[in-house]
Amino acid sequence: MKSFAVAASLALAFLAFALVPSSATAFDLSAIGVRAGEMDPEGAGGAFTVGGHLEFEQSGTRLHLQPGVLFWSSGSLSDVNPNFDVMYHFQRAGTVSPYVGGGAGLHFYSLDLPGPNETNTDIGLNLLGGLLIPASTLRLFVEGRYVATDRSQAMIAGGATFPLGHH
Repeated sequence: MKSFAVAASLALAFLAFALVPSSATAFDLSAIGVRAGEMDPEGAGGAFTVGGHLEFEQSGTRLHLQPGVLFWSSGSLSDVNPNFDVMYHFQRAGTVSPYVGGGAGLHFYSLDLPGPNETNTDIGLNLLGGLLIPASTLRLFVEGRYVATDRSQAMIAGGATFPLGHH
């Protein structure tokens, strides 16, 4: 129960940072997105993953804040992962914009076995990089992600981000 309280506190701190910006460094909600891909959790084999995210941008900078949630399941093991990433978008090369980032996340693991289910909570560090491909009304992306936890994970995903207004 203590680990759940710590995890919930960290999640609320991430959310507060993202949603209550100061006037000097205001980040505005600019987009909402979805993703799907292949996760390779250590010791669990491959797993299909799905998720969603919000994107916050600061006017005049290349920094983006991206709180999101990922879910994967492999056999009897599953993970719900709220996370918070900071990304830097490089100058566009033609129509493609590369980016790199990092962040942290909480991992709520569940192991479904006959009898009582086992759960575990872990904190992970995220390293990521990808390519953003603008389309007419959305932005497509491909991304690689490595998550350092007690059960390290590597992921390749693709998705779409839908802009909200003009940024």
